[in-house]
Amino acid sequence: MKRFCGLAIGLITFTVMVGWTGFLYAAPLDDVIAAAKKEGTLEFHAPSTLTIQGAEAIGAAVNKKYGVNIKMNYNPSSSMTSDVGKVVGMAATGIAPQWDLMVVTDAHHATLWFKKLHQAYNYRALGVDPKMIQYDGGAVSFAHQFVLPAYNKKLVPAKDIPQSWEDLLDPKWKGKLGMATTTHHLARLAAGPWGEEKTTNFVKALARQDLMLGRMGEIFSRMLLGEVLVAVTLTDDELKTDRNKTAPVAHAEKVEPVVAPAYLAGVPKGAKHPNAAHLFAVFLTTAEGQKIWEQYGKLSSAFVPGTTAYKYAQGKKLVFLAQEQAATVERLAKEYGKILGFGGI
Repeated sequence: MKRFCGLAIGLITFTVMVGWTGFLYAAPLDDVIAAAKKEGTLEFHAPSTLTIQGAEAIGAAVNKKYGVNIKMNYNPSSSMTSDVGKVVGMAATGIAPQWDLMVVTDAHHATLWFKKLHQAYNYRALGVDPKMIQYDGGAVSFAHQFVLPAYNKKLVPAKDIPQSWEDLLDPKWKGKLGMATTTHHLARLAAGPWGEEKTTNFVKALARQDLMLGRMGEIFSRMLLGEVLVAVTLTDDELKTDRNKTAPVAHAEKVEPVVAPAYLAGVPKGAKHPNAAHLFAVFLTTAEGQKIWEQYGKLSSAFVPGTTAYKYAQGKKLVFLAQEQAATVERLAKEYGKILGFGGI
C-alpha cells in the first residue's frame, strides 16, 4: 500500500511539474507526423525575402520527406516587430494567433518568450541539435546572418577599409557613416564580448560622427549613391539579394567580432496546427531544409556542418545571442536608438 501511495504521489508530482513548466514533451517523430497529417494545414509566417517560390519549395519538400500532404499557406512578413506585436495583442484579448509557425529573428522571438507566448516543445527528442534550441524549447535557430561594417568599394580605397569597429570613430568618417535602425546589432556586443560600458561609450562616440540614419534598405541605397561611404552595420543577406548582389558594396571582413543574429522558427501559444508547425520547424534544421532556405532566403546555419554559414564561421569570433542575454539586448537597443538619434524612423 505504501509503495502504491508513493508511486501515485510521484506521478502527481511529475504531472504538476509538467503543468508548471508548460513544457510539451514530444512524441516520437512518427506520432508527430501522424498528428500533422490530421491537421492538414499550416499558416506559415516568414520573411518576405524567402519568396513565394521558396515557401512552395519548403512545403513540397516537407510533404515528400515525411509522407504528408499539408497545405501550407505562406504569410510574408512586412514588419516583424508589428507582426510579433499583433500576436501579443491578440493573446491579451484571448484570441488565437493567426499563424502556426513564425520565422522571425532571435530578438523578435525574445518578445514572445518574455510574454510566455511560445508553445514549448522537446525538439531534441526529434533530433534537433541542442545548440539550435532556444527560449526554453520555444523556438529553433536554423539560419544566421553575419553583421559587419560595410563600404562602397568604388569610393573607399583599400587603405581606408575599416579594420576594427573602433576604426569607425576616425574623424575622416564624420558625416560619411550610415546607421540603420538595427541598433540591436550593437547591443549584442554589449551583452557579449565587449560589455555594457565599452559598448555604450562606443555608441556615444558614434553619435558624434554626424551619422546618416535610416532603415537598412535606405542606408544601402545611399551607399550606392555615394552619400554614405560606410555603413556601421549591414547584414550579409542584404548583400546577397538578387537586386544587390552585383552592387559595389562589401563587408569589412577583417573586423571582429562578427555579430551573428539568427532566424528562429517557433510556434506561438494557441496555434491551431501545432504538430504541422513543429514538423516544419524540425525540417528547417535538416540538410534539405538548409539547402532550400539558402537558395531562396540566402542564409544558412552556422551550426549545421557543410553549410555556407558553417564554413564561413570557422576560425572567426562570432557573437551569438543567448536567451539569458535577450533582456539586456532589448533594453540597450532602445537606449542606443535614443543616443544615436532615432525618433520617428
